[in-house]
Amino acid sequence: MTDRFRLNDASIRLDSMPSDGRDLVLDVGEEERATLAAHLELTSVDSLLVKLHADKFRGGMRVNGSLKATISQPSVVSFEPVTQQISESIDRIFLPGGEKPYAGAAGAEIFVDLEGDDVPDHFDGQEADLSDLIIEVLSLAIDPYPRAEGESLESIGVDPIEDAEESPFARLRALKRDSD
Repeated sequence: MTDRFRLNDASIRLDSMPSDGRDLVLDVGEEERATLAAHLELTSVDSLLVKLHADKFRGGMRVNGSLKATISQPSVVSFEPVTQQISESIDRIFLPGGEKPYAGAAGAEIFVDLEGDDVPDHFDGQEADLSDLIIEVLSLAIDPYPRAEGESLESIGVDPIEDAEESPFARLRALKRDSD
């Protein structure tokens, strides 16, 4: 069993929420950012500021706000550190109780409305831990192939394959013809 990473003070209690909602501001400290960077396999998380507002909604809560972060990770070209500024909006619904198990027949068709609302998240008890939400929003905003501006293979002295006959795809195509 693996331990899940949790941010301190990233939860909201539904039973003590005022009628006008509750604000949650997280300016994540250095130690937690270092742990988060290791968790996400980044060089560093230099800053992480999350501002959320939760309102009661259909027996649960609706959470909206913003996430701003500065991260550093190695370039896929030169392996030098690349800094990325992240600014994401958050709008999520949390409902009490677990998800209902799907009991459909194996192989049954399932309709998925790609333009529809997201499925609500669920929480147990009276407290919703928003750590998973924050980590999910941050991780989805990270550039999977970071590189410095203007950086390319040519800029570090690697020549691309110009001859179409030398490319790996040409060689694979030749192997396919030989096997036919």
